[in-house]
Amino acid sequence: MTTDIHDHEVNIRENSGSRIPVRERILMAAGELFCKQGIRGIGVEAIAEAADTNKMTLYRYFESKDELIAEWVRGMVAQKEEQWKDLKAKHPDDPHGLLKDWSQRTAAKLRAMEERGSALGNALAELPDPSHPARRVIQDHKAREHKRIMRLCKEAGFQDPGLAANLFSMLLEGAHSCVQCVGMRQIGEDLVKVVDLMIANTRNERRPRL
Repeated sequence: MTTDIHDHEVNIRENSGSRIPVRERILMAAGELFCKQGIRGIGVEAIAEAADTNKMTLYRYFESKDELIAEWVRGMVAQKEEQWKDLKAKHPDDPHGLLKDWSQRTAAKLRAMEERGSALGNALAELPDPSHPARRVIQDHKAREHKRIMRLCKEAGFQDPGLAANLFSMLLEGAHSCVQCVGMRQIGEDLVKVVDLMIANTRNERRPRL
């Protein structure tokens, strides 16, 4: 444990020369340590030390460890929202292209997460209290993602967009449970195949019959 904290502290101190704000340094340190050692496995003193600050300063920016966790989660969700904006910008009026790009990007992320798992998924597993602020952020994000995918499936002309969205969600949620028996890489490849098959079927249905 000491080695991980020290290594990250060195990285933060090296970056502090580039004038990274204290609040950002704390979030960077917290995210790195949460991913390596778990949310419950790390305390605020270790986070403050890794961020090259102290516990008193940390509490000036975050009222509690729970609020720090929630803000870390909000940052990850914000990154995902930016990715959706990028997808929409690259595929205007092309739901098929957007879905294919989304599935390929998701598959790439699953491959990268195969060793550690999903940061959001792991956080959800470590936060059983339904009233925890970070858990509410994750659940709201998942509900928003499902609605977005279902709307996209409808725009793509899928016969049953709700069923398609549910299938995609089950694949992604199952990836975290199947990492040992199947692997996230395989789940990601299956997601791409399923999206491609659904798009191909939709296009075939639209072809005029001779």
